Amino acid sequence: MSSYSPPKPLYSTSLDSRLDPLVDTPLEEPLTGPLIASLGKAEGQQIWLIFAAAAFLVSVPVFVQAPLVRLFPWISFISTAGWLWLSVRLRQQPTLALWGDLLLGFSWTWLAGAVYWGWFRWEPLIHLPIEAMGLPFAVVGLLQGRNRIGHWFYLGSLFGTIMTDVYFYLVNLIPYWRQLMQVEPSLASTVLRNAVSQVQTPWGIGCAVGLIGVLLVVGLVPLRSPQLHWWAFGGAVLSTLLVDGLFWLGAAVV
Repeated sequence: MSSYSPPKPLYSTSLDSRLDPLVDTPLEEPLTGPLIASLGKAEGQQIWLIFAAAAFLVSVPVFVQAPLVRLFPWISFISTAGWLWLSVRLRQQPTLALWGDLLLGFSWTWLAGAVYWGWFRWEPLIHLPIEAMGLPFAVVGLLQGRNRIGHWFYLGSLFGTIMTDVYFYLVNLIPYWRQLMQVEPSLASTVLRNAVSQVQTPWGIGCAVGLIGVLLVVGLVPLRSPQLHWWAFGGAVLSTLLVDGLFWLGAAVV
């Protein structure tokens, strides 16, 4: 028994225990400062890959799932099982375990998107409750110290969704949301133009500036840490700016 040593974990969300003292290191440039240089080339690349993957996975439901779910809601819903299966398989492989972890969090966002946009998209008031359906699992998992990358990615994605919905309420865009979900496609451009005119008011612009500020702070501060789950969270939050920006750009040119 004296020679027994516990098995090593599949991966470490902090890259390595030797990096723990660096977590609270103050940085002048969190994204490109001395922290990343101190990690080594391979570890630094891993951090950036997690960040990029988190940002990409937030955009997938918007640009891929949205058109799919309107035409084939059941296919989108059932495919959640495929994402979960792939997550389990990846987590069983030491070299791919962290990607399976990230995919677990993505599965919750995909499931919520399938349910809401497939059957309830006409009612904005229940958007956030449905998007938060994975919240209890994420909280329990984090309390147990499991799948931190995936769970923090999900929380980052949910936070971005909350901020966007808050903006819709503050600027009174909810009526346009309902109209857009009910009108014929040929009339959608009119609804979008009316919504854009609402955004271009002083109040709308001011709220947008506030929203951007909150997302930047909440998204950038976690990047001061070398822990992978914080980069998954930050990537999910910051990608909300890109997704919302592209959405409003598209609405403005319709």
